[in-house]
Amino acid sequence: MTRYLCHRLLALIPVMAVVVTVVFLLIHLIPGDPVSVMLGPDATANQIQATRRALGLDRPLHEQLLKFYARVLRGDLGQSYFLDRPVTTALRERAEPTLVLTLAALLVAVAIGVPSGILAGASRGSPWDRTLMTGALLGVCIPGFWLSLNFIYLFAVRLGWLPAAGYASVFVDPVAALRHMVLPAVSLGFNQSALIARIARSCMLEVLQQDYIRTARAKGLSQRVVVYVHAFRNALVPVTTVIGITMAILIGGAVVTEIVFNIPGLGRLIISAILRRDYPVVQGVVLVTAASYVLINLAVDCVYAFIDPRIRYD
Repeated sequence: MTRYLCHRLLALIPVMAVVVTVVFLLIHLIPGDPVSVMLGPDATANQIQATRRALGLDRPLHEQLLKFYARVLRGDLGQSYFLDRPVTTALRERAEPTLVLTLAALLVAVAIGVPSGILAGASRGSPWDRTLMTGALLGVCIPGFWLSLNFIYLFAVRLGWLPAAGYASVFVDPVAALRHMVLPAVSLGFNQSALIARIARSCMLEVLQQDYIRTARAKGLSQRVVVYVHAFRNALVPVTTVIGITMAILIGGAVVTEIVFNIPGLGRLIISAILRRDYPVVQGVVLVTAASYVLINLAVDCVYAFIDPRIRYD
C-alpha cells in the first residue's frame, strides 16, 4: 500500500504540470485585458503600460509561465489583481462555504442514492423498483438551477421555513448554518443521487446473480440477510467509485448553486475573477480544484482495500 501511494503521489507531478500549463495558456488567450478593467475607461496609455509593467504582464508569455511555475513550486499562487491580497488567502477565506456545501450535498446524494439503488435492485420488477427508478430518471433530467429556484419559491417565499439565500459559518452558528445549507445541499445532491441510485441498482442486480448468493439462499437464509449481509458489501466497490466521482463533480457543480443561493464560495470567486480577468485567482482556483479531483480518486482507490479484503496493492 505504501509503495502504491508513493507511485500515485509521484504521478500527481506531471498531471498538475499539464493542468498548470493549460490553465495558464487558456486564461491568457481569453480576450480582454485585466489592466484596462482595473484602471477603467479613463486610464491613459501611460498608466496602462506602467501597470502592466508592475504586474509583469508586459513580459513574453513563456517568461510569465516559467515565473508562475517557480511560484507554484514555492506554494505561492500570486497576488490577486483586484482583491489586494494573496490568492492563497482568498482561497482560504472562500473554501469553507464550498467544502460545507459539497460535503452536505454528497451526504444527501449518498443518503438518497445508495438505499434507493439497493432496494430497487433487491426488488427487481416490483412497484418499488419502478417508482425509485422513475425518481432517478427525474433526478437526471431536472436541471439543478431550476430545482433550486423552485425550492426557494416553495420553502422560502411561500412557506417561509428556510432562508432563501446567504451563508452562516458552521463554526459561528451551527443552527443558522444548517438552515442556510438545507436547500442548496438538497437541490445539488438530488441530481447526483440519481446516478448513484442507478449504479447501485445495476451492481446489486449483478451481485445477486452470483453463485455464493444462490448458495446463501439454498442454506435457508432470509432475503434481508442475503441482501444486506452478503450482497451489499460486494456491490459497494463500484458504487464507491461513483461516490468519489460524484464528490469531484459536486466541487465543480457547486458554482451554479452558489450563484443561485448567494453563497460566498469558490464558485462565486472564480466567476468574478473570470469576468475581471484576475489571472492569479482563476489559476489558483482551477489548480486547487484539479488537485482535489486527483486526491479524491486516490482516496477512493485506498478505500477499496477496506471494503473488499481481496483487493491488494502490491
